[in-house]
Amino acid sequence: MKRASLILDKDYEIGKVDPRIYGSFIEHLGRAVYGGIYEPGHKSADELGFREDVLELVKELDVPIIRYPGGNFVSAFNWEDSVGPRDQRPKRLDLAWYTTETNEVGMHEFSDWLTKANSSMMYAINLGTRGVDDARNVVEYANHLEGSYYSDLRIKNGAKDPFGIKVWCLGNEMDGEWQMGHKTARDYGALAREAAKVMKRVDPSIEVVACGSSSLEMPTFGGWEYTMLMECYEQIDYVSLHRYYANYEDDTPAFLARSMDLDEFIKSVTAICDAVGAVKRSKKKLGLSFDEWNVWYHSRQQDKEIWKQDKWNRALPLLEDVYNFEDALLVGSMLITFIRNADRVKIACLAQLVNVIAPIMTRNGGGVWRQTIYWPLLHASRFGRGISLQPIVESPVYNCWDYENVPFIDAAAVLTEQEDVVIFCVNKSMDQHIALNCEFRDFGTLTVEQHIELHHDDVKATNTEAHPDEVTPMDADKGKFVDDTLEVLLRPLSWNVLRLTKKNKRNIEIKPLSTI
Repeated sequence: MKRASLILDKDYEIGKVDPRIYGSFIEHLGRAVYGGIYEPGHKSADELGFREDVLELVKELDVPIIRYPGGNFVSAFNWEDSVGPRDQRPKRLDLAWYTTETNEVGMHEFSDWLTKANSSMMYAINLGTRGVDDARNVVEYANHLEGSYYSDLRIKNGAKDPFGIKVWCLGNEMDGEWQMGHKTARDYGALAREAAKVMKRVDPSIEVVACGSSSLEMPTFGGWEYTMLMECYEQIDYVSLHRYYANYEDDTPAFLARSMDLDEFIKSVTAICDAVGAVKRSKKKLGLSFDEWNVWYHSRQQDKEIWKQDKWNRALPLLEDVYNFEDALLVGSMLITFIRNADRVKIACLAQLVNVIAPIMTRNGGGVWRQTIYWPLLHASRFGRGISLQPIVESPVYNCWDYENVPFIDAAAVLTEQEDVVIFCVNKSMDQHIALNCEFRDFGTLTVEQHIELHHDDVKATNTEAHPDEVTPMDADKGKFVDDTLEVLLRPLSWNVLRLTKKNKRNIEIKPLSTI
């Protein structure tokens, strides 16, 4: 058995965890909307056509912000198509995903669904085929109270109160040649600057996200960020980062090591942002928005076959990755990485929420179930709100083809508003239990209220409609305290949540695992 140690000091604060790092994403892609959140005629559909069985699982996740309507979808999207009488909305060819968009669900309907889901909208505008004028118009439509052309049009279309959208994406992946209206870094930066300027004149309370590189592998990475930010640094609030991981090599240790790549990505973009700020002698610090992140690779060959057979149809079953247990472990480590970078990562949207590379899956006309990756997002969202603390971890390490000295123990810690301590950790060892010694400084006397563990002996195990609980969390041994040090045993390949509270506090309610 291997051993590791973790030291937590109450004063070692990284920063406040912005709850929006537990956000998600709904794009007009595949069955995310049609057949996902929306399916009129389904036995669980409400009066608006939204599936209440799906809604319950979304509400369980407590997702504070959801990016909409894309994604690649937005770079040729006319926002006006998605408002007004439904029977008069045009059907359009979606050039990003080779399907036909019916616009049955648009800004009004999605806003209604968000109210039911207890979430808020992060709206992406088209800066590909459209520009500054449309940027100001859509903000006026969504957020201005009344008395102007577009606000009065919103009222005419049935929404007296503004939607109050506070976060806006200035396009999507504009460094990518696959985007309609792809631009150079300088041209995009100038466009983002002018769009942000007019949007904030319409509503000074909004925040805007400028497009960073669409991936770390882009040949323009780094240069894109620097050049773009030199044009728009003072007008924007966040830079976007997108990151997806795959395990084509079927190498679990190397796959789980990818969280180190994620941490390097964050630190690289942070450094570029601060370099531009220094050149401009600005006191402003930009935040980072990971508005797309996940594991994505299982469905790529399947998608090619679907397009060969069924191009331009409605709601094709695209990007429907079936996630296994090892995917959940990496998603857990990615969440841990966001928490450890809480001083700069302020928004993160798991892409996506339902059916499309998603934690929630449905069958048209049938059931709904949680995929394996649902669980770490749920636990982090529910228990990971407060102050991110810097854990000092000493762990045995391993080497793989991509990285050397990968710690077996990946951990983050949060001090909640109730002064409870929550530790999230992944044991990446394939076959070794690890005894983790946790030393707590200046917290008072703590007791372990709960140890949640997600583990399966088969890394390829999945959840299905027939077997929805094949991979599911369980209560594990709480470990043993000796003075201010806790020793707890972590199983090989496991996601763990340790919830601790002060011994003299009244015990907090422990909800059954079926609800967490």
